[in-house]
Amino acid sequence: MPNLTIDGKQVEVPAGTTIIQAADKLGIDIPRYCYHPALPVSGNCRICMVEVEKQPKLQIACYTPVADGMVVKTNSPKVLEVRKTVLEFLLVNHPVDCPVCDQAGECKLQDYYMEHGQYDSRLSEVKVKKEKKAFSIGPTVMLDQERCILCTRCVRFADTITKTSEFGVFSRGDHSQLDVYPGKKLDNSYSGNVVDICPVGALTDTDFRFKCRVWYLAQTKSVCPGCSMGCNITVEWDKMRPHQHKKARVMRLKPRLNPEVNDYWICDKGRYNYRFIDENRIQHPQLKDALISWDQAAGIVAQSIKLLQDAKQTNRIGVLASAQLTNEDLFVIRKFFKETLKGAQLDFKVPEKPGDSDDFLIKADKNPNTAGAVNILQADADVQQIVARAKAGEIDILYVFGHDLVKLFGKETVAQIAKKVKLFVYQGSNVNETCGYAHLNLPSSVYAEKEGTFTNCQNKVQRIWPAFLPLGESKGDWEIIALLSAKLGTPLAYQHSQEIFKDIAATIPSFSEMTYEKISDKGMILKS
Repeated sequence: MPNLTIDGKQVEVPAGTTIIQAADKLGIDIPRYCYHPALPVSGNCRICMVEVEKQPKLQIACYTPVADGMVVKTNSPKVLEVRKTVLEFLLVNHPVDCPVCDQAGECKLQDYYMEHGQYDSRLSEVKVKKEKKAFSIGPTVMLDQERCILCTRCVRFADTITKTSEFGVFSRGDHSQLDVYPGKKLDNSYSGNVVDICPVGALTDTDFRFKCRVWYLAQTKSVCPGCSMGCNITVEWDKMRPHQHKKARVMRLKPRLNPEVNDYWICDKGRYNYRFIDENRIQHPQLKDALISWDQAAGIVAQSIKLLQDAKQTNRIGVLASAQLTNEDLFVIRKFFKETLKGAQLDFKVPEKPGDSDDFLIKADKNPNTAGAVNILQADADVQQIVARAKAGEIDILYVFGHDLVKLFGKETVAQIAKKVKLFVYQGSNVNETCGYAHLNLPSSVYAEKEGTFTNCQNKVQRIWPAFLPLGESKGDWEIIALLSAKLGTPLAYQHSQEIFKDIAATIPSFSEMTYEKISDKGMILKS
């Protein structure tokens, strides 16, 4: 393995490593525009030039492989002078419209200009580039050709990652410009990623444009709940607004680097799947048409359960759990309905139609925690049988977590269930048709409001963190079940999700030896 020195620091790296990769390993930031670690090297922006001892000319760090004994300087006077020249060249025709550009605050042209720029440009009065301003190139992305610095990241992304090849550089030479090919639109399942990798404001997100300045955004690490892949994301929200603001709290979702799951990317469905966090939410416990308190709601459920307990008929309780819930929620559901009550009929595998999928990130299973539900619930009943029994009047309490039974089984079936069972409880975050048939609706929090873990299709357990407080009076699903258990005189000794996870690790063999600290940001694989 070659051993080299960069800015006086020694590092040993595998053969074939480039200078920029070795520098990144040392934490030395070499400016880059065209280079992206997940894309083929282009080497066209030239701002990553470095000085290599015994080499007569400066070398581009993104393309030059390391050699044993190599000595590299990334901040020598020659290097800094070249960086200023490159920036001056890039800014010859770049419009200075930073105040109205959505990239302001996360623009590498701004950042590098402030660090290395040519402050007294010799070309300030000769801007002649007059390309098309912001125009739509597809359903999710706008292109401003005037701002483009021709790094070609988007071209390489479409050619090598999605393999849809929408982009090209046309009129090669001093009039080169980026565009989509004639007759094409940027309309693939991962189109939003070109906005993430664009280093300037040439490609902007139609959904996010002019919504919020990026320096007002706070970021919370999370996991996408859109399918069983469990792509790592950040939930970005406006920290300048109160938590209970009437408008949407989430401004955008962005991919979070995890090479073992989704690398740098997320699909468009996951990216724009955030409006349900604030829209059509159930915010208060409701008994038919009346809003009630949590104490009243818990009392109603507890009283109905107590009657069945006394009659030793807990097998007349049907529970439809959900793979949308966290491992912690599912464990408390199992503990309450299978261990405390003993006999309740519990399952989560509802007859959902598989969704769209591909061989990259999108999975047909649209639940983030199916693997967790299988491992934790260890369900011994069947959803179809539970629904059939409820429809036949053989179930007294039907407890549904988040499922829209109308969509799954039809209005007639759900209407009959509502007439036959003595208590029909719907516990979920968002209003659906089933809510209109349920006797009691209980508001639960969404993934962006809770702490916990999901287990993805790779059997990798991954953490989520709360971005803000639950909306209205909604509570975490496990907190609601703990409230019911306490009402029955069997309180659960959990104050935080971390305590529940410790119990999961001690109870479920595949989770043994796991802790929140070990899971950290990247996740851990379940034991076989």
